[in-house]
Amino acid sequence: MKNILFGFAFALASIAPASAQTAADCTPGAYRAPGGDFVVLAKAPNIPAPGLRYLFRDGRRGATTDAGVPLACSGDAVTVGGARWARIAFRETPATFDSVGTKMNGVLIEPPGAPDAKRPLVVMVHGSERTSPIGGVYGYAMAAHGISVFVYDKRGTGGSDGEYTQNFQLLADDAAHALEQARSMAAGRFGRAGFFGGSQGGWVAPLAATRTKADFVAIGFGLVASPIEEDREQMVSEVRAAGLGDDAVALVDRLSAATAKLVMSNFTAGYEDLDAVRREMADKPWAAKIDGEYSGDIVRMTDDELRRIGRARFDNVELIWDYDAVAALRKLDTPLLWVLAGEDREAPIETTRAALLDLAKAGKPFDVYLFPDTDHGMVEYTTAADGSRSATRITDGYLKLLGDWIRGDVHGTYGRAEHLTATPGPDASRR
Repeated sequence: MKNILFGFAFALASIAPASAQTAADCTPGAYRAPGGDFVVLAKAPNIPAPGLRYLFRDGRRGATTDAGVPLACSGDAVTVGGARWARIAFRETPATFDSVGTKMNGVLIEPPGAPDAKRPLVVMVHGSERTSPIGGVYGYAMAAHGISVFVYDKRGTGGSDGEYTQNFQLLADDAAHALEQARSMAAGRFGRAGFFGGSQGGWVAPLAATRTKADFVAIGFGLVASPIEEDREQMVSEVRAAGLGDDAVALVDRLSAATAKLVMSNFTAGYEDLDAVRREMADKPWAAKIDGEYSGDIVRMTDDELRRIGRARFDNVELIWDYDAVAALRKLDTPLLWVLAGEDREAPIETTRAALLDLAKAGKPFDVYLFPDTDHGMVEYTTAADGSRSATRITDGYLKLLGDWIRGDVHGTYGRAEHLTATPGPDASRR
């Protein structure tokens, strides 16, 4: 499915613009301030060399080639606000492992210092991207929190063999094998071990935790709703954002039902229902702007096109359209952190929030947090007159919450985060 993958550049500090030479001097990695803060520098597909993506722990983000970049690079250090931040000497060990007959590629990132048998170990479960997460900002950011991190290429991407897929069952097997590989590589140097999943990882990581021993699962801006429900909720969000009422919601409900019948039948059934919706939408000026995940594209194609190429266009990655995430979560007795973006247009939270709170009330060891005024990726944004959004930064407190929760050290406040579960999360002894 579509996914926003933190591709937003910005600079908030006011210092002299970076020169091309300064950008060329920057080395990927994480850099720690004397007081414990950190910034991560990493290559990014959308930033031309020699530029790097930067990400501060407080969520400020951009490119080293931006005007007004709030850091300067020099060898194995960066300068931020006149202070020298030294590069963290991570231990990085490449790895290959087998999953369902497929060779997978990964790397274990460990913080410096003596082996620590109490250090958490986390496997990063990716979203729907096709780019390699190895060497990305999130692996280094997690490691900068004092956590050992195993990052691997999704099958069919980066250095991993196989075909790219969005089959959650297969991806969960891959994640489970990745955790087994990470445990083997870090033997004697970790305590709790589990998963972190962002976006699509919210479907995959909990399922993986039912297939191998996991001591915790952390999810950022993921979904409990199925892909079909996600599509519907996106369209409802779009019509609500346009100021439309219940009649428009009812119409997109009918559109969602028609397109669901198409995708669930491999594009052999549902055409009469879709044609009826098209007739209802014909005199609605707003209908041309409806997108969802896939329904907007489907309704604007002809029946002949859908019969010929619909499956190849929309169902070529083995997506489980009606995936029952709640069933997987009911099997899970592992402590789980779920962080919601309060105004998520990519993955609307209504169904997900309700399901998680119901499970928590039923006794599941689930912690649910919500960051208000954030969109997919936990990004803050500005809104234009036409309703479109421009991301500004990752919200302050999100990265720290992830690191503290995984380390079993949740305390104080995390930006503007709201803790939605009635009781505190499980203590470190249960993770």
